[in-house]
Amino acid sequence: MPRARAWLLVLPALLPILVLSVGPLLYGIALAFTDAQSGRTEATEWIGLLNFSDLLRDTLFWESFRIGAVWAIGVTVPQFLLALGLALLLDQNLRMRWLARALAIVPWAMPEIVVGIMWRLTYHPDAGILNETLRDLHLGDGTDWLAGLSTALPAVIVVGVWAGMPQTTVALLAGLQTVPRELHEAAAMDGAGAWRRFRTVTWPAIRPVALAISALQLIWNVNSFALVYVLTSGGPGGRTRLPMLFAYEEAFRYGQFGYAAAMGCVMVALISLLLAVYLVGRLQDRSEER
Repeated sequence: MPRARAWLLVLPALLPILVLSVGPLLYGIALAFTDAQSGRTEATEWIGLLNFSDLLRDTLFWESFRIGAVWAIGVTVPQFLLALGLALLLDQNLRMRWLARALAIVPWAMPEIVVGIMWRLTYHPDAGILNETLRDLHLGDGTDWLAGLSTALPAVIVVGVWAGMPQTTVALLAGLQTVPRELHEAAAMDGAGAWRRFRTVTWPAIRPVALAISALQLIWNVNSFALVYVLTSGGPGGRTRLPMLFAYEEAFRYGQFGYAAAMGCVMVALISLLLAVYLVGRLQDRSEER
């Protein structure tokens, strides 16, 4: 009886998850094994693993995977390093620290659509502030950053780092504030410099937080869609076509719903693998701590 009452209490929170998340996920997985297309007059048929076998031969899809890996790593690593430096700075006893902390989370409060539009204006080849600054400094006549084959992906990565850094900064700053000041003072009295204090005192304390936020950011970046779609829509020439953009085009531009669902299943499998690696690592860390 108590267990039944517990389920009744959990049900209001569980029901929206089942309806809005688990249900569509299971439907998408089932759709991947069919030949569902838009505009079909015939009934959708079960085709087994045919969509997945086609994916194995789709060089464009695997190229999007390569681009997605460059994007995810290229955003996550600088994002973490810059956020760690900013968190260490904001943890110091600075004047008007409250204002600096508030400004640091401004990008986090902005919707991705707004961030994308803002940076498109910044990168504008004629009227963008970046090219205007370069012209004023006599460093060039202006570059179409988002349309260049060699500059589009780096330019988008810069936006991804800027947009996601506040989340990592807030998490690391929260971890830093749990480190007792007495440990730093004792290490300083023993003659430890700043780097040694960070390596022996600060990093061991914030390592679980750092690993958690890095793993979550990596998974989030692998899933990226809206920001890159607003900036480049996957162009130029597919140079910024992430896997999620590829699946979106197959589904809503070409109407290949079954094929796009198979791409989504591959992405779900990849994200599940990343999450499993993270969870196994956390369990090992906890067993070592015990």
